Amino acid sequence: MAEERAVRRPNPARWLWYALGGRLPERHREWVLHDVTCRTWVLRHLLRSLVQISPGLLFLLLPGPLWIRAMAVLGGVLMALMYSLSYMAHTSEYRLRKHGYPLGTGQAVRQRATEQVRAAEAARYAEIYRSGEQS
Repeated sequence: MAEERAVRRPNPARWLWYALGGRLPERHREWVLHDVTCRTWVLRHLLRSLVQISPGLLFLLLPGPLWIRAMAVLGGVLMALMYSLSYMAHTSEYRLRKHGYPLGTGQAVRQRATEQVRAAEAARYAEIYRSGEQS
């Protein structure tokens, strides 16, 4: 019988390390799976991305007109978020792989979580749009 382990959230320093791409200790393994597969996994990914690009805000301290510096930072943030969203699923799978899960685990868990909702939507669609068809 598989022993179910408690999900242990990392402390703020470990979370920062994790957000910057570091590997958490084994005791946080289940939390990592939860982090990249829960209902809010996209928002969590965006938050980690914003933490990663936050050192770019130091660019605002350089000399020069503020509006130029601010526009440069804004452009960099928008570009970074675009790339982050583009590779979100891949990055999540890589995080899970780094913590000992096989590739595809995140996608499988997220699909299982939405299976009933998708089945209900498909049944409703069939009821509305397929009811008049004769075979």
